[in-house]
Amino acid sequence: MHLRVPRPRSLAGQLFAMQAVLIAVVVAGYALFTYVSDRRQAEEAAGRQARSVSLAIADSPSVLEAIRTPDPTARLQPYAVRVMRDTGVDFVTIMDPEGIRWTHPDPKQIGHLFRGHIERAQRGETFTETYTGTLGPSVRAVTPVEDTGRVVGLVSAGIKVEEISKRAQDQLTALLGVAAGALLLGAVGTYVINARLRRHTHGMNADELSRMHDYHQAALHAVREGLLMLDGQYRVALINDGGRELLGVAGDVVGASVADLGLPAQLTGALLASEPRVDEVHLTAERVLVVNTSPVSGGEHRGTVVTLRDVTELQSLTGELDSERGFTQALRSQAHEAANRLHTVVSLIELGRAEEAVDFATAELELAQALTDQVVAAVGEPVLAALLLGKTAQANERGVELVVSQDSRLDDGLLPPSLPARDLVTILGNLVDNAVDAAQGEVPSRVTVAAYTEARGGRRTAGGGDVSGADPAADGSELVLRVSDTGTGVDPAHADLVFQRGFSTKPADEGGRGLGLALASQAVQRHGGSLTVTEAEGGGARFEARLPLDHPGGHAPAPAALAGRPESGGAV
Repeated sequence: MHLRVPRPRSLAGQLFAMQAVLIAVVVAGYALFTYVSDRRQAEEAAGRQARSVSLAIADSPSVLEAIRTPDPTARLQPYAVRVMRDTGVDFVTIMDPEGIRWTHPDPKQIGHLFRGHIERAQRGETFTETYTGTLGPSVRAVTPVEDTGRVVGLVSAGIKVEEISKRAQDQLTALLGVAAGALLLGAVGTYVINARLRRHTHGMNADELSRMHDYHQAALHAVREGLLMLDGQYRVALINDGGRELLGVAGDVVGASVADLGLPAQLTGALLASEPRVDEVHLTAERVLVVNTSPVSGGEHRGTVVTLRDVTELQSLTGELDSERGFTQALRSQAHEAANRLHTVVSLIELGRAEEAVDFATAELELAQALTDQVVAAVGEPVLAALLLGKTAQANERGVELVVSQDSRLDDGLLPPSLPARDLVTILGNLVDNAVDAAQGEVPSRVTVAAYTEARGGRRTAGGGDVSGADPAADGSELVLRVSDTGTGVDPAHADLVFQRGFSTKPADEGGRGLGLALASQAVQRHGGSLTVTEAEGGGARFEARLPLDHPGGHAPAPAALAGRPESGGAV
C-alpha cells in the first residue's frame, strides 16, 4: 500500500490562507480594541451621567427645604425614586453629612450608613468613583448639599457596572456584525485576487516557481541560439547571451526600443513587424542570421518572441559546395566540348584528312592554353584563378564572354593573411555571377574582370606590388576588384539599395535573388573596404570593390564565415 504524499499548497493558496488569517487577526484586534474602548467610554459616560444627576439634586431648592424638616425621608424618598425613573440611573441616595441614608432604592437600607467614600464630599468636593455597595459594583458620584457655605447633606447617584457591561455588550454585538461583514468582504476579495493569481501561476507553489525560475535562467543562458522577447511597445523585455552575441549588442539593453539597438534597417523592420516572420535571412555587419518572430497575443498585441539562428558557417560551407559544384559543371562542360572536338579529329582521320585533323586539334589546344595562360598570368593567386577559369566556362555555356582585362595583375603570395582568399571568392564570385546574369541575352554579352593593387593615392603598383619592391600592405596599398557588364545597368536611384538583402530587379519567382550582392558587401565592409556601383563605359554596370591590404582583417567569430557563396541568383 502506497501512501500518497499530499502536494504542497499552491502559492495562491498559501497567500489566500495568509491573507485570511491576517484579515481575521486585524478584525479581531480591532474588535477587541473597540470593545475595550467602548467599555471605557461607557464607564466615563456613566460617570458623567451620575455626576450630572447628583449635582442637579444637590442644587435643587426642594431638596434643601426637605433637609431642614424634622423627617427628610418623607419628602426625599419619593423625589429620589422619581429622579431614578426619569434619569435612568440605578440609585439615588440622599444622606446626612455623616453618611446616614435618608433615601435608598431598597427602603430597608434607609437609616443605615452609606457604603462608600464620602470624606471629599464632606469637605465640599464632588467626585466620582467605582465602588461595591449594597446593589453591587457601581460607578457613582458623590456631591455635597450646601447651605450658606455649610455642608448639610450628601447626594450620591450611580449606575451599576452590570448595566454598563450590558450597554457595552450591545455595542459589541453590533461591532461583531460589522467585523464579520468586513471579514467576509475581505475573504471574498482575497479569494478573487488569489483566483486570478492562481491562473497566472498555474496553481504552482513557491518552490515550484523558484525551481522553474532557476531552470528558466539556466536554459536561457545555456542555449546558444539567440532569444529575444519584446513587449507590446517593441521594447526589449528579455535577451539571452546568444542574442547579445548574434546581434552585437552590449550593456543593459532591457527596456530599450528595438529601433535604438543600431541594427540594420531590414532586420529592425522584421523585428517591428506585427505579422510573424518565418526563416527570414538577414545580414548584420558580421553574420548571416535566420530570424523567426512569433507575436504573443491574447486579444491584443502583448509582445513578440524572436529566435535568432547563426547560419554564417553554414553559409560558408554552402558557398564552398556551390563553388565546387560550379567547378564540376565547368569541367563537365569542358569534357563535353573536348569529346566533341575529339570526335571531329577522329572523323577527319577516318576520312583520310590527317593534316586537317592535326591543324584542328592544334588550334583547339592553343585556344584553351591561351585562355588558361591569360587568366593565370593576370591572376597568380590560385584560388581566384581557379574561380575565374570556372566562371569563364559557366559564362560561355550561357552565351556570355568573360574576359580578364589586360591591366590585371595579382601575383601569388601578394595577399596578406588578414585578407583570406575565401572572402575574395565571396566578393568576386558574387560580382561575376551578378554581371553574367545582367549580360545574358544582351548584344554584345560580355563581362570584364580586373584585379590589381594600387596605392591609396591612386598610384598603380607594378606586378601586383610596389615599383620599389616594398610590401604593398606596408605601403598602404589596396586591392581593387572591378567587374563590368554589358547589361542594362543600375538605376542611379537604386545605387544604395542594390547591396541590401532582398533587393533585385529580377522576377520574384527566380529564387535566391538579392543575397549575393549583400554577402559581397558584408565581406567588403568586414575588411574595412568599400563597394560601389557606377555606369560602365559601354553601358551596363561596373561594380568596384576596394580592400585595404593593411587592415587587421575581419573580426567575425569565424574568419571564413561568409566565404564563397557565388550566388547563381545574385543578379540585380
